[in-house]
Amino acid sequence: MCGIVGVAGAAGAVHDALLVRMRDTLCHRGPDAHGLWRASDASVALAHRRLSVIDLSDAAAQPMRDARGALHIVYNGELYNYRQLSRELEQMGRGLRTASDTEVVLEAYRVWGTECLARFVGMFAFAIYDGDQRQLFLARDRAGEKPLFYHHQAGSLRFASELKALLAQPGIARTLDREALELYLTCGFVPGAGCMLEGFRKLPPAHALTYRPDTDALELWRYWELPEPPGSEVAAPGALTDELDGLLEQSVRGQLIADVPVGIMLSGGLDSSLVTAFAARVSSEPVHTFTVSFPGHGRFDEAPYARRVADHFGTRHSEIVAAPATVELLPRLATQYDEPLADSSMVPTYLVARAIRGSATVALGGDGGDELFGGYQPYRWILQQEAVRRVLPGFVQAGARTAVDRFAPPGTRGRSFLRGYTTPLDLRIAHLRVFFDAPGRERLLGPGHATPQPEHVLGGFAAGTSAVQRMTRTDFFTYLPDDILVKVDRAAMLASLEVRAPLLDHRIIEFAFGRVPDGLKVTARARKILLRQLAQRVLPRDFDAERKQGFSMPLGSWFRGSWGNFFADVLSQAPRELFDPAEVHRLLDEQRRGRAHMHRLFALTMFELWRREYGVAT
Repeated sequence: MCGIVGVAGAAGAVHDALLVRMRDTLCHRGPDAHGLWRASDASVALAHRRLSVIDLSDAAAQPMRDARGALHIVYNGELYNYRQLSRELEQMGRGLRTASDTEVVLEAYRVWGTECLARFVGMFAFAIYDGDQRQLFLARDRAGEKPLFYHHQAGSLRFASELKALLAQPGIARTLDREALELYLTCGFVPGAGCMLEGFRKLPPAHALTYRPDTDALELWRYWELPEPPGSEVAAPGALTDELDGLLEQSVRGQLIADVPVGIMLSGGLDSSLVTAFAARVSSEPVHTFTVSFPGHGRFDEAPYARRVADHFGTRHSEIVAAPATVELLPRLATQYDEPLADSSMVPTYLVARAIRGSATVALGGDGGDELFGGYQPYRWILQQEAVRRVLPGFVQAGARTAVDRFAPPGTRGRSFLRGYTTPLDLRIAHLRVFFDAPGRERLLGPGHATPQPEHVLGGFAAGTSAVQRMTRTDFFTYLPDDILVKVDRAAMLASLEVRAPLLDHRIIEFAFGRVPDGLKVTARARKILLRQLAQRVLPRDFDAERKQGFSMPLGSWFRGSWGNFFADVLSQAPRELFDPAEVHRLLDEQRRGRAHMHRLFALTMFELWRREYGVAT
C-alpha cells in the first residue's frame, strides 16, 4: 500500500520542505520509494510514499503524470479490475506506458472524468490534479478501506492518508473536538466525517470532493449508495448460494493478483476460512495462511481452529504466539492510529500483520462478513427482544427499565441485554457496543458536559427499514469503516503490509444488501445463514460455523497482571479537568472486584495515550 499527501492553495503557497516532512511521516506506509511533484506556480503539490505491489518498476513511481503532463496523481490502493479497464482503454486508443493500476486510474479520469469512480472495483484513496481544469479531485473507496484526512482553512486544502502527516505543519492547532470526544466515549471510535481534532475532517467512504485553489471552492458529494432492500420476491436460497459462490470466487481471484508474495489472515472463523477456501480453489500453488494464538487462554486461542482449516486445504500455515507483554505496544499503537480507538484487537491484528510481513507483502482477510450477512451475536438478541417487546405492556417495560437501572448498574454482566427489552429499537441499535451511556459520560465528564446526542446520531441510520436492515446498515456505515477497517489499515500499515478484504468487493456488498432477504442473514435463532450454507459446500464437514471469535485477546485476565498496573498508571496522570478522577478510580476498583469495565478502561487509556502522543490540550 502507499501513503499520499498534498497541498493546494494560492500561488506560492507550497513549500517543498513542509511537503517532504509531511510525506516522510508516512514511511511505514511506503518504505520502497518516494516522490514529489509541484506545480510551476507552487499552488499545488503532491507527494507519495510507495509500497510496491503492482508493476514494481520505476515507471510506476508516483506522483505519476499523464502523457500530456496535464494530470498528476497520487494513489493509495488497489484496483482489482485494472487489467479489464486497461484493455478497454487501449481499445479506445489510450496507449498505456506501464503495467500499473495507478496509470489506469489516471487514464480512466482522463476519459470519463469524475464518473470514472463507477467503473472501479477495489479499495482506494487518491488525488488527481487536473491542470486544464485547475482542479484537485479526491476520492475514497465505497466501503472505506483506505483512509483520507483533510484540512480546509484559510484559502488552502491539505490532505493525507494519515492525520499525523497533516500535523507535521509547524504551529498548527491541536484542539480537542468535544463532540467527537463524546462520540468516542459512546462508540469507541469517532464515526463519519468528524475528527478528534477541531478543524480536521475525514473524507467519508463512497465520497469524492473537488477543490479549486483559485477560488477556494470545495464541493463534496456521495458517488455510490447501498441498494434498496430486496422486495417480497427473492431468489431461492440455493440460487443465492450459487450467486454468492461465484461472486466470492471472482473477488478472491482478483485480489490474489500481485507482483509480490500474498498471504491470508486466518482466524479460524467463518469469514477468513471462506476466503482461504476460495483462495485454495483458484490458486495454482498452496496459499500461505497466518494466525495468532494465545496458549493457555481457552476460547481466545484460535490456533486449533485455524490449523484445522489450513490442514484441510493444504496451506503453508504459520502460527504466531502472542505474549502478555504486548502492553508495551500500546503507546506505539496510540501514535499510529491518528485518533483514539477502543478496539483492543488492534494488538493481535498488529502482531499477525508484523509476522506476515516477514513472508508476504499482501494479505487477504475476512472483514465485512458480519456487517453484510448478519454475523454479530447482538443482532440475534435484538430480534429476540423485539419478539418479547411486542407482548409486553408499556408499564411493564417502564418498570423493568427502572429495575435494571437500580439493580444492575453499568459493569454488571448482561445489563445491556436486559435493558434492551425496555428500549426503542433505534437506541438499542445505537447501544449494540456502547462503552459509556449518557449517565456514564455525565459521571466521567462532569455535570452538564454530556448529551444524549451520540446515541441518536447512530440510531438514525436506515430508519424505516426492517430491524435486520437497520442493524446491518448502521454497522456498515459506522462500525465497519470507523473501527474495523481503521484497526486493520493502521496496524497493517505500521508493518508495511497491504491487507485486502474480498468480502468488501462492492458487487458482494450490493448482493448482500439488495438481494439477500433478512431471513437468510439472521433470525432470533441463527446468524450468517447464507454464509453458513456456502460453508457447508466448501469448508470441512466438522467446521463449527457458529463459533464467533476473530483476532481478539484475553484482556480481562491480562488486567490482573501488568495491564491493570499500566492502565492505572496512565489514567492516574490524566488531566483532572477532562475525566473525573473519582469516576476513573471507581471503574478501576470495580474491575478488580469483578465488574465488566475492561473495555471502558481500555478506551480511556488509549485516549489518554493518544492525547499525550499528539500533544492535544484539554
